[in-house]
Amino acid sequence: MRFARHARIFRGQLDAAPFAGVFFLVLIFLTFHSQLVFTPGVKVQLDLPEANGLPGTGNPTAVVAVARSGQLYYENQSIAEPELKLRLQALAEKARLRGAQLTLVVLADKSVPNDTLVRLAELARQAGIQELLQATRPRLAPQPTTTSAAP
Repeated sequence: MRFARHARIFRGQLDAAPFAGVFFLVLIFLTFHSQLVFTPGVKVQLDLPEANGLPGTGNPTAVVAVARSGQLYYENQSIAEPELKLRLQALAEKARLRGAQLTLVVLADKSVPNDTLVRLAELARQAGIQELLQATRPRLAPQPTTTSAAP
């Protein structure tokens, strides 16, 4: 038995209005997406100390942020010292297998107590990391003042 086919290929013009409406709705959603979603988190003020001419490192790095309260953050998450030590040991071992030495970069605010930094350095040493760098930002050069010459 054969069925009659009534479907035909559309050969007319497309209406632009439905496509424009959907396009503008998607545009509105994408524009306001970042402003509508609340991102929870803890404020860590990183007012890094200023320094010029300090060497960097060519080694693979792991970055740890330290809050004023002494809380440690690794990979954008709050972390306890024992867990951080385990992760740093694993990273140091991976780097050692590749023939490199892991460097720990510490993002610490000016107001972080020195004993917190020493405790973190000791933790890094126990994890097998030999090099620790404290992140700094370059000093801003003063802008030259322009004086207008009087005619």
